Amino acid sequence: MGEESQREGRHGPLFALATKQHGVVSTRQLDRLGYSPSSAAKGAKAGRLHRIHRGVYAVGHDPLTWHGRCMGAVLAARPCVASHLSAGWLWDVLRYRPETIHLSAPTPRRARRGFAVHFADLPLTDRGVIDGIPVTSLPRTLLDLAAMLSAPRLERAIDRAEERSRLDLRPIEELLGRAGNHPGRGRLRRALAIYRPEPAFTRSGLETRFLDLIRDAGLPAPSMNWNVDGFEVDAYWASERFGVELDVYETHGTPLAFETDRIRQDDLLLDGVEMICVTGPRLKREPRAVIARVAAHLKRRRRELP
Repeated sequence: MGEESQREGRHGPLFALATKQHGVVSTRQLDRLGYSPSSAAKGAKAGRLHRIHRGVYAVGHDPLTWHGRCMGAVLAARPCVASHLSAGWLWDVLRYRPETIHLSAPTPRRARRGFAVHFADLPLTDRGVIDGIPVTSLPRTLLDLAAMLSAPRLERAIDRAEERSRLDLRPIEELLGRAGNHPGRGRLRRALAIYRPEPAFTRSGLETRFLDLIRDAGLPAPSMNWNVDGFEVDAYWASERFGVELDVYETHGTPLAFETDRIRQDDLLLDGVEMICVTGPRLKREPRAVIARVAAHLKRRRRELP
């Protein structure tokens, strides 16, 4: 066996650990592998180790990936976990990879160059591991993101979590119950309103609520469950040839119903009938905005129709 092969065999455990950790190791780990401070210094001189943070080295010559940078920051600020924007990227609920690495630490500490450190003493239930990197759990990640992101960006993050079948309301509700004065608590609760089951959103109840709001706004009452060109429209203004579909997830939540509704709307539009959809959660969350939009549509239709 040649000298180079002997070196590779001797350092095999080091390279295996580095491969598992996206190319980085800490001095604590080097010590457990049997490397003394002097041997680590020799490794750095020989080019096998490259210092990226105090107590953290990149192994080999390959450039570090973002995951390697993130893992290096976690090791440098031990016992931190990746959090906030970094956790959002690792959980795949954010579209754009953050340049700055965000960490959460159990005790206050000074941020280092290239990453930001937040203070949070997290219980085990708020921690997880993604791609070998210690990270905040998805519920905790969404809570932290709620304090940083605009409402539309937070809603998109939650939507991506649902698309990936990762959105579970039970642990999120449990977390919100103990979140105290966390700045993201109220924002996350509001953003999740549309995902909570709401027994009050029956078809009859939703129709009654919609009609009451229309009358309170002084608008002409529509015909309810009216047949238009062979299709039943929940609320219909014949003079304006305008309708509103009152959506209840339980009756419109199947793929077949979704496709049928889209075809129906297209057929009605071809016949000169416009229609918008209003969901139960939206009507509850922003009733004034919904009715204002209906009023604006009715006004526009009166202006456009002969």
